[in-house]
Amino acid sequence: MRRHEIPGVPGVLTPEQCRQTGESIAATQESSGALPWFTGGHTDPWDHVENAMALTVAGLWDQARAAFDWCRDVQRADGSMPIQMRNGVLEDGNSDSNFCAYVATGVWHHVLVTGDRSFAHDMWPVVRRAVDFVLTMQLDGGEIAWARSQSGILPEALLTGCASIHHSIRCALALANYVGESQPEWEVAVGALGHAIVEHPESFNLKDDHAMEWYYPVLGGALRGDAARARIDERWDRFVVPSLGIRCVDHRPWVTGAETCELVMALDAIGDSARAHEQFAAMHHLREEDGSYWTGLVFSDGKRWPVERTTWTGAAVILAADALSSTTAGGGIFRGVDLPRGLEGEFDCACATSGR
Repeated sequence: MRRHEIPGVPGVLTPEQCRQTGESIAATQESSGALPWFTGGHTDPWDHVENAMALTVAGLWDQARAAFDWCRDVQRADGSMPIQMRNGVLEDGNSDSNFCAYVATGVWHHVLVTGDRSFAHDMWPVVRRAVDFVLTMQLDGGEIAWARSQSGILPEALLTGCASIHHSIRCALALANYVGESQPEWEVAVGALGHAIVEHPESFNLKDDHAMEWYYPVLGGALRGDAARARIDERWDRFVVPSLGIRCVDHRPWVTGAETCELVMALDAIGDSARAHEQFAAMHHLREEDGSYWTGLVFSDGKRWPVERTTWTGAAVILAADALSSTTAGGGIFRGVDLPRGLEGEFDCACATSGR
């Protein structure tokens, strides 16, 4: 096991405050290991894994492992996970491809931070099943449908979700290499997905007024270099509210903490350290004394909205602090420097993997 230090960002967040935020997330954990949005709230697999990653960074490894046990427990035989549960009761049994894929990012992150090889081998079957399931939803152009119900695949692809899946499959490939399992079909699939994200935006049901559509192709690693910097610069003034963070939706007077911290990590990934630090500091008006964070602020009237402090907002803060400080070995996971990229190039035909 590696010696563990907790991140801090000078002048904004101390390591002690970072740990406190982790403890505020852990305080919501249910006996099953689930990490809901807040105490009594619902649990979805994506935000649950984001919270588990934050617990890992905060040094709360037992709680993080309990969270990954929950992923194993709720995963179905086909590799899918339900969209939503509350206090152990199923509320939405359909499957979201991004939600299912994100366990790969969480597991690889935990391995990077802890160096726990036995954990990697224990969780490998969960990751393998999840990715195989997600790739049954890949469409002919390389994009991945966002959901599957009992009636079948909903053949609509979302850019934000696919950008996140792109990163998750790269993490899954890194884990596969780590445990000695070759996955050539995943390499083809992630290459085709990355090509669709960068070259074929028409393949997606775009929601350009949402901030996540702006920065997620960068955060997920499909877009890098000059193209990534140009994308960020082009829409900066649409979303960034000086000294407050970023708007969730470009035409609404509402800044949100998690989106701001994700932008911080996207900026860090392309080497824009100054603006990353600036935005991290800007969103800290959302912090409460117990270390939790309000979801957002309607800045036109100064009101917190919604009136809730969400675990995943605190989780994004912890992950952004780690990215900015490079404290743990997982701090660069969204830079993606050491992640496999799969088979890149021109993709003019349907994906070859069986089941698609």
